[in-house]
Amino acid sequence: MVHDSALARGETDFAADRLRQQLGRPVFLIHRLDRATSGCLLLAFDRDAASFLGKALMGNEVRKDYLALCRGWPDEIGLIDHPLDGGPGKPQKKSAQTQFWRLACGELQEACAGFPTSRFALLQCRPLTGRFRQIRRHLKHIDHHLIGDTSHGDGRRNRMFRMRGVHRMLLHAWRLQFPHPEGGTLSVRAGPDPEFAKAMALFGWSLAVPQDL
Repeated sequence: MVHDSALARGETDFAADRLRQQLGRPVFLIHRLDRATSGCLLLAFDRDAASFLGKALMGNEVRKDYLALCRGWPDEIGLIDHPLDGGPGKPQKKSAQTQFWRLACGELQEACAGFPTSRFALLQCRPLTGRFRQIRRHLKHIDHHLIGDTSHGDGRRNRMFRMRGVHRMLLHAWRLQFPHPEGGTLSVRAGPDPEFAKAMALFGWSLAVPQDL
């Protein structure tokens, strides 16, 4: 987990604390990732930079792009506009939007739900709002569940990947683009980890960086 929260359930090992120990200096989180999501995480080393980046995040000046492997073949381009609550203890629903692009399609030779094969797609997802587990819940809403998601996913299709040696949730924060406190715009990227790459290799998908959409 990135930091301590009500979801920690007694855990005491957090990414933010590890970084403070490793770097020997204060670390301020600008945003967070779900426990099972890999990729880019934005932090600041002082309060002024943290305040600047926090305001940029709230002002929708930070662009976040994720890779997601989902069930089925969604439209090539889509916008999911579906209100979401704030998670446990926060029942009020607020506007939530996720834009996506379909990067690749593939099939596993395994029958499922009356079909002779099982279809999957690689998506580039860009949340336009920042709600609790937004991408995961939005993909479930359009019936293209995220693979490996044990809370909002499709158990049968998750098992297909576990049987093939892929045991993680297939959501990866591959790029962050944001205004730099000293001026200009910075774009940072993180390539998929070996297990995400293994999932992509099942379909022969390239590891080339997705388009700058």
